[in-house]
Amino acid sequence: MSIRRLRISQLRNIRQAELELGRVNLLSGPNGSGKTSVLEAVFVLGSGRSFRAARLDPVIHHDASQFTVFASLQGEGNDGAPIAIGVSRSRDGNFAGRIQGQAIRNSAELARRLPLQLINSDTFDLLVGGPKVRRQFLDWGVFHVEHGFHRTWLDVHRCLRQRNALLRHDRIPAVELEIWNSQLVESAAQLDEMRQHYFDAFHPIFLQTLRELLSLDGLELAYQRGWDRGRSLEAVLAEQIEKDRVRGFTQSGPHRADVRVRLRGINAAEVLSRGQQKLVGAAMKLAQGRLFSARQGRDCVFLVDDLPSELDRVHRRQLCQLLGGMRCQVLLSCVDASELSGCWDGLAANEMKLFHVEHGALSAAK
Repeated sequence: MSIRRLRISQLRNIRQAELELGRVNLLSGPNGSGKTSVLEAVFVLGSGRSFRAARLDPVIHHDASQFTVFASLQGEGNDGAPIAIGVSRSRDGNFAGRIQGQAIRNSAELARRLPLQLINSDTFDLLVGGPKVRRQFLDWGVFHVEHGFHRTWLDVHRCLRQRNALLRHDRIPAVELEIWNSQLVESAAQLDEMRQHYFDAFHPIFLQTLRELLSLDGLELAYQRGWDRGRSLEAVLAEQIEKDRVRGFTQSGPHRADVRVRLRGINAAEVLSRGQQKLVGAAMKLAQGRLFSARQGRDCVFLVDDLPSELDRVHRRQLCQLLGGMRCQVLLSCVDASELSGCWDGLAANEMKLFHVEHGALSAAK
């Protein structure tokens, strides 16, 4: 999957912009010029949310009533006909998305149509952040390879909401609690099986990708399902009922799953440098893209914000070489394009496009 043409209107400091994209697209310009806003626009298009703000209100240009992002995607199948996809968000809270002119029901449809991988400053959180970040990373992969994942994930969280509501009652209705316990246990088992199966396929690809980026012997990932591996969730819920009631929420279950990153048994975030952390996080994203491509027969679009940050020239080149070799579409930003010169050996001249960004205006660079 790749974006042929991208049109952005009233997003952040970008009034109007239209880009004809290639396979590798380098956006350069001063800080605050709008480079990251272009990546953000693509991210909103493929997910319905921003990676820079919890809400979409700040994404709208300060004196506009709404933003719009539209793209023409390279079609799949024999005819290769382009696919139109667009989203808009107004200040009154209305969010609309369309694919081929048809309104979407939820943002999952955007994610299926335009799968994205983001490498930015938040990539460090895969090591230094809490379990939620790594759980979301894992679930992105499972979502794209297991057709029943989204429904199962929704079922788990519906059961958790109902169970937590009961836990906050002064007197817990035993029959209702048993019903939601039973449904949670069943859905949790399905979700755990999907996650474990995906992780087993992902882990060796990650280790190989890491070796191509960084010499770091002894680094391992481990999937943790969110409750004691040696016990059933039904038994754990029964044992913890009083503690859950006091706290008002369910303490164990698939909503507490994690992917631990350790170096020779120690939390990797405690021993790795910032540059090493970025490379490990990037290797996780690249490996996920490789597995997606192998399973789906198509590629993600990679968004890489401020690639040179925290990386020396050798590792910048290694990362670019891996991206170039994956044949995926890449949009990446940097302040000075010369920071990435010599990083794209083997890439044909017609496969790269350079854009200069300044004060929200984009122009093709020579």
